[in-house]
Amino acid sequence: MGVRRLFGTDGIRGLANGELLTPEFALSVAASAARVLAECNRSRRPLAVVGRDPRVSGEMLEAAVVAGLSSAGADTLRVGVLPTPAVAHIVGAVNADLGVMISASHNPMPDNGIKLFAAGGHKLPDILELAVEQGLGATPGRPTGSQVGRVRDLPDAAERYIAHLLTTIFVPLNGLRVVVDCAHGAASAVAPDCYRRAGAEVIAVAAAPDGLNINDGVGSTHLGPLRAAVLAHGADLGIAHDGDADRCLGMDAAGADVDGDQIMAVLAVAMRDAGELVADTLVTTVMSNLGLHLAMGAAGIAVRTTQVGDRYVLEELRAGGFSLGGEQSGHLVMPAHSTTGDGLLTALQLMARMAVTKSPLATLAGIVTPLPQVLHNVQVADKAAVADSVEVRLAVEAAQVELGVAGRVLLRPSGTEQLVRVMVEAPTAEQARATAVRLAEIVAAAR
Repeated sequence: MGVRRLFGTDGIRGLANGELLTPEFALSVAASAARVLAECNRSRRPLAVVGRDPRVSGEMLEAAVVAGLSSAGADTLRVGVLPTPAVAHIVGAVNADLGVMISASHNPMPDNGIKLFAAGGHKLPDILELAVEQGLGATPGRPTGSQVGRVRDLPDAAERYIAHLLTTIFVPLNGLRVVVDCAHGAASAVAPDCYRRAGAEVIAVAAAPDGLNINDGVGSTHLGPLRAAVLAHGADLGIAHDGDADRCLGMDAAGADVDGDQIMAVLAVAMRDAGELVADTLVTTVMSNLGLHLAMGAAGIAVRTTQVGDRYVLEELRAGGFSLGGEQSGHLVMPAHSTTGDGLLTALQLMARMAVTKSPLATLAGIVTPLPQVLHNVQVADKAAVADSVEVRLAVEAAQVELGVAGRVLLRPSGTEQLVRVMVEAPTAEQARATAVRLAEIVAAAR
């Protein structure tokens, strides 16, 4: 098995109980992970933390994962339905060797996934993921008797996580009315509780998971219900989470979207003002809007860009010791408080900035003026060959010269499909659209 064959940038995902993501497979992944982590630390038997989102298949896969861990001699702490960042936090808090989160994030209910965390709650390094893949299907000697792993629950896991989050803000959120869309997902209980305890008045929507309704027309990928609730309740802002609450999008009092780029800008300025923005630098991906770069340049904040995927943002944050990074999708990382993207942490910091400045979200988010952006996905036979072709590269260079510093062209092969993605930003929507169409036609002809 090669690197990244099973593990994508955010774990393993697929149709639950379908061709790949079966209980047998989950058991094998968990057993292999336990064996790999046991080799990393032979001083004790491994301890694993297992959590899940509320989709119906999570119950089945949780049972399989726990069985796999126990069969490999690892003890397990079950934390039940909790956000992905909560599982990562608990891994570090209890000094576990491994964390397993069973979730497909914003994917529809029939899907599910397995995400692994190493000691400290960090994403598993590539070399360990490869070792886990290579260990699938192995038949080593199994422990028996007292060496079989034990299983117990951690009933205060949610309380530990909320208590941690509340230590990250130093101003009460009294007077703020917020609508939170929990996507009928993992944050349905903890997010409203956390925001209320921070002082906000909270109206929770899509917070009644039944195992089947996760992400169903709600959450960070479907903002219509949140907009309606914000306007109906006269709220100061809206917060939208996805199924496992590792991301956060916002909405101002007038119902205007506030995306990850704008949230990053607000928090970058707040951290700079507090002397907490290391090297006055923000880390984001190539997909962030040029408007973010222009706003940060005006604020004296440098921007480092990575390829798409929170994994790469995390790598750059660690390499440079930086303190804030994220994606346009609302997946933000603040290493001082979390080892992974945390939608609840992001929301708390955003509301705290509103409380400190006594400014409405529209004013704060207005630091970024997003440029019109047009994206075309072009189906091709060989995405790498097309993207590297001379005619395509020359066309991209010519388009960039035409746009100058006021626009941007990004052309890249999809990471999962035979597509070439053509993204254009320009001062006007008409110019962005015309440029993108022209480039997409050239890409299509090159196939």
